[in-house]
Amino acid sequence: MKKLTEKEISEELNKMKGWSLKGNVIEKTFLFHDFKEAVNFLNKVQPIADSMNHHPDVCIYYNKVIVQLTTHDAGGITDLDVELAKKIDELLT
Repeated sequence: MKKLTEKEISEELNKMKGWSLKGNVIEKTFLFHDFKEAVNFLNKVQPIADSMNHHPDVCIYYNKVIVQLTTHDAGGITDLDVELAKKIDELLT
């Protein structure tokens, strides 16, 4: 899988509300009412990530979930990261 260029990443991020580039990852923070909602959100992310065989790094802080995506084999952001980010966003629409 080919690593995206900085220009390609920037173009994709401009279309994706709330996602930002942090080094070699794209990241978004999701806020929920409480811990239960945050965990339920991650339970919805899990089957999508499994079906793509691409798994995010996540941190959960009570009602806040930070999702980070990168493709380790490529050494940066790929189309797979962008695709998973969009699918994660679709869970909340």
